[in-house]
Amino acid sequence: MSGRFANFREFYPFYLGEHSNRTCRRLHFIGSCLVLLTLIFVLITHWWWGIILIPLFGYGFAWIGHFFFEHNRPATFTHPFYSFMGDWVMFRDILLGRIRF
Repeated sequence: MSGRFANFREFYPFYLGEHSNRTCRRLHFIGSCLVLLTLIFVLITHWWWGIILIPLFGYGFAWIGHFFFEHNRPATFTHPFYSFMGDWVMFRDILLGRIRF
């Protein structure tokens, strides 16, 4: 089911399947938290160079989770837009307790 998806609704179950490992999900969540905190810090302090850290935190933590714990290829490589959306929907679902942290 890693082929084409008509919409994000079709993609999200696939995305969740690619994040079945709890450590991988935790790393995604931590990376997303760091992205938000960095963005807030940059906006408050106007230290614009901090923007460079955002993709490092976002992708770095996620890719470590995939390569070392999930043992799969990140969906970002094949579905970058849906994968980006999936990160934030999964983040929300973890916050709401819909997905186990």
